Amino acid sequence: MRAARTLLMAAFMAMGLGVTAQAAELVMVQQHGCHWCERWDAEIAHIYPKTPEGQRVPLRRVELRDLPDDITFTSRPVFTPTFVLVADGQELGRMEGYSGDEFFWFLLGRLIDENAHRMHSQ
Repeated sequence: MRAARTLLMAAFMAMGLGVTAQAAELVMVQQHGCHWCERWDAEIAHIYPKTPEGQRVPLRRVELRDLPDDITFTSRPVFTPTFVLVADGQELGRMEGYSGDEFFWFLLGRLIDENAHRMHSQ
């Protein structure tokens, strides 16, 4: 699947269509039984991919006890959920916890704006 995606991107680039690799993502660090993770799922998860933020920084979920090796965190996440803005495998910033949809969107917008210069344009 990865090889096919790479070939397809190379073909589009050769045709001058300017397709670029995904430059940034929002990593949600979660754990089983987390009430706040479940609340985020109920209030945000279904709409996130349809929003401008979700298009710009797609969501990737990881487990607190099994963090991936392809991300360099500035410090190990402790709380769940923790939302980490990542570009090229490097943490740019994070939001710890979830206290409702309005606060989430506000903080996410600010996080993206503050780090826009460090993310590749999409």
